Amino acid sequence: MSAKNITVIATFQAKPGKETELKNALIGLVAPTRKEAGCINYDLHALPEDPAKFLFHENWTSKAHLDAHLQNTHITTLLPRVGELCVAMPDITIWEKIA
Repeated sequence: MSAKNITVIATFQAKPGKETELKNALIGLVAPTRKEAGCINYDLHALPEDPAKFLFHENWTSKAHLDAHLQNTHITTLLPRVGELCVAMPDITIWEKIA
């Protein structure tokens, strides 16, 4: 059975006063992630009416590639800062393409 493409939706909510710092930290993930094996796209979005909300829309060629991404230094370096920058852990859902 071949690996299936997966989509990840991850949303972040910055703590008051931490919007710019979180935005910059998330932007810092984009370039290195886009170079990773298996990354189809890794796009960061901001909610125009709420500058504290951010969303990643990611597509990966397999769950294995996503798992490898989560072990990379640029990701593991951000994880300890989530409590400082965000009101809660990001909401992350993984979707499997079916058609």
